[in-house]
Amino acid sequence: AAERAHVERLDRTVLCVPSGNFGNVTAGLVARAIGLGYRRIIAATNVNDTVPRFLESGRWDPNPTVETLTNAMDISLPNNFPRVLELGERHGLPLDRLLSSMALDDEETRDAIRRLHARGYLADPHSALAWSALERSLEPEENGVFLCTAHPAKFLEVIEDTLEIDMPLPAELAEVKDKAVLSTVLNGDFQSFKNYLLDL
Repeated sequence: AAERAHVERLDRTVLCVPSGNFGNVTAGLVARAIGLGYRRIIAATNVNDTVPRFLESGRWDPNPTVETLTNAMDISLPNNFPRVLELGERHGLPLDRLLSSMALDDEETRDAIRRLHARGYLADPHSALAWSALERSLEPEENGVFLCTAHPAKFLEVIEDTLEIDMPLPAELAEVKDKAVLSTVLNGDFQSFKNYLLDL
């Protein structure tokens, strides 16, 4: 990505990842461990803020998960975070300098969607949250890259409500939106699932 974006001075580049289960942060730290020399990485979360609080206090104290606009990040117990800590230990990564985390609430997310839209960029809630965390964290000499997770049309109601606009669907989505959904309802037990797979 850095090469495609023609990022200059990678050693001054800060990455910001919208984070729920911390898989992309883990991947970013693996990239660092094998030689990608960015300066630091920010894990942007919503109010399910176990990791930001842990990095601040050293206490792992998950709260009950709260439903937010950034639903892919509604995770209070990210199961990839132990991998983050293991990568730091195993590869000698200075996580205290390399990794930070910031939590934003729904109103801050809506504000970020509005401000990005005013700049000519339409972002889904997760991406807007990451952009806002990056914007708040960058030092003057640093470059920033925020990761985007989805097309804003996936969150059509949130976007239209926040921006007070009618957002047209991309042609590819408009073409399939009224098609029948093919699904099968299964009992919640393993044997039903196994039988279903064996009958395919």
